[in-house]
Amino acid sequence: MTQTTEVRRTAIVTGAARGIGAAVAERLGQDGLAVGVVDLDEADCAATVEAITGNGGSAMAVAADVADEAAVTAAVARVAEELGPPTVLVNNAGVGPRADLVDMTTEQWDMVMGVNLRGTFLVTRAVCPYMVAAGWGRVVTMSSISAVGDAARVDYAGAKAGLIGFTKSLALQLGQHGVTANTIAPGFVVSDMTRASARRLGLSFEEFQRRAVRSIPVGRVGRPEDIAHTASYLVHPAAGFVSGQVIYVAGGPVD
Repeated sequence: MTQTTEVRRTAIVTGAARGIGAAVAERLGQDGLAVGVVDLDEADCAATVEAITGNGGSAMAVAADVADEAAVTAAVARVAEELGPPTVLVNNAGVGPRADLVDMTTEQWDMVMGVNLRGTFLVTRAVCPYMVAAGWGRVVTMSSISAVGDAARVDYAGAKAGLIGFTKSLALQLGQHGVTANTIAPGFVVSDMTRASARRLGLSFEEFQRRAVRSIPVGRVGRPEDIAHTASYLVHPAAGFVSGQVIYVAGGPVD
């Protein structure tokens, strides 16, 4: 009787030094994937890598600015060479500073679009050939409930809405190759970004969370692990009939 050995899958997670990205990378490591942990500073990725390898998994830290085409190409090639061809991609890297439209500089707009939209495009374009060659792949991209409108961040809302259209189009284009593409849209999640929002409003983070909970039907704020659980499902082989979807992980319906 011939035994078959499951091929180890390789994932790339961007913005994985901390927060949601780190939680996703660690969860995929627990699921048995080798993980390329990508962020601006390789040293900042050390804790995520150690969490994965300390649990018996395989991971490596890679420094790359996702908005830099050459850096992305080099980072993806390095992961492919050292961990194996990537067939799972989680586009998590993103930025979202707040500014009213009239106060927003062109430089801020370009930076937000560069990281959120251009970065997702560049990394996805670099990884997809490996998926097509394998005849199998998973792309998960982080949007946000801000995609339906955010008065404080028109640039961020526009970029996150753009990622939904990008993902749906990707699902249509790559489905024939066995590749699915889905978007996760988190609500209020404990993170550096929500902590920064509390500081800007002059609130303690505890008070900021208490106020947020009032509008969340399940009665609590989100944790990075909530997003990681959802990503884990979407990249699993069992999720092969789920593609082109927006999964709101927000504790309740989002209009």
